[in-house]
Amino acid sequence: MTVFLPLAAAFLLIVLLLRKHVPIGPCMLAGGLLLWLVKSGEVLSLFIAMKETLSLSRTYDILLALYFVMCLEIELRISGTLSGMVNALRRVFSSAKALLALMPAFLGLLPSLGGARFSAPIVDELSTELSIPQEHKSAINFWFRHIFEFSNPIIPGMIMACNIADVPFSEFLKHLSWLTILAFSIGWLILIRPLRLPAEQKPQSEGAQKKRETTDLILALSPVVSTFLLAVFLDMNASVAMGLVTFLLFFVLRASGRFVSVKETVAGALDKKMLLNVLCILYFIQILTVIGVLPEIVEAFRTSPLPVPVIIACVSLIIGVLTGMSQGHVAIVMPIVAAMGTGNLDLAGIAMAFGVAGQMLTPTHMCLVVTVDYFRANFFGTLRPVLLGEIVLLTIFSIYTWFTMT
Repeated sequence: MTVFLPLAAAFLLIVLLLRKHVPIGPCMLAGGLLLWLVKSGEVLSLFIAMKETLSLSRTYDILLALYFVMCLEIELRISGTLSGMVNALRRVFSSAKALLALMPAFLGLLPSLGGARFSAPIVDELSTELSIPQEHKSAINFWFRHIFEFSNPIIPGMIMACNIADVPFSEFLKHLSWLTILAFSIGWLILIRPLRLPAEQKPQSEGAQKKRETTDLILALSPVVSTFLLAVFLDMNASVAMGLVTFLLFFVLRASGRFVSVKETVAGALDKKMLLNVLCILYFIQILTVIGVLPEIVEAFRTSPLPVPVIIACVSLIIGVLTGMSQGHVAIVMPIVAAMGTGNLDLAGIAMAFGVAGQMLTPTHMCLVVTVDYFRANFFGTLRPVLLGEIVLLTIFSIYTWFTMT
């Protein structure tokens, strides 16, 4: 139990600093340094963690992917393409509520950190004339973007989970896909249904304007589709695919008569505060790895008298909170699942469901950092409806799993 006391102290420090409006990155770093001080205190450990953070290709892939997606968002926004896409979608859907849920969900099919930054301005655009608090907009964008975590076959965490736990890929997708429908339904009931929106009237665009807005729709969706195709069929990593798409989109927009300023795009996407937050969080995760906190948590649960499914659920939830990414909790927990029950769909499903819940409830989750930063929203105000949604989802999932396993 010794690991949990400093862990609790670290997260208490993080919460207190967040309450004082300290940026998320420095908050996480402060928590990591407290854990380092208690568990190690060796200066060499900090240098090793920094060296590993700066040497991991993941670090640069995340930073560059985020930068290029912000470039994409600026290109589409200043060219008027984003606004035209929203108008085109409003002609297709009569309900602004449907658009608020579907747009971040659709963009969430692309497993990229920057996708949250890409869908955020669309949610903002759709709710421009609505009196919705920034925290509510932020929660909508964050929740619906992640409903496909259980059923998207190109999410790295899903691929890793099947390989490590030795469960059939197609069977695992079928085993968990119902959670995507459940997550959408819960999000609708908590975040969308309570909204009081004015009667929606479809824009009456005609002729050239209608044609231009349809072109805007195609141009706005093309980066998502193109990056998806490059990642799946050419096996490009996120930063390379997004960099290429960003570069080509500039010329496509210019050729279609939509002005884009290179200087405004390149300079506007260089959000130093955001990039520093991301780097601090990655360093925090590496500090926990170097000082042995993550393995110690796993070992503490392995020696516990609790039932195996409860152990898997608790470990996955905690590791998901600590790492904030699917690859993190999958890489740590799925080997335990394999050791406790190779090929067991139920245990693998428990690990994935609770791990995703953990990553949805932590400031180490990059998408949450990006979303809160874009909307200038209060962190705890954003997280409150997300927490409620995860409680409902995990309760239903746990009852269903208990009946299927007994």
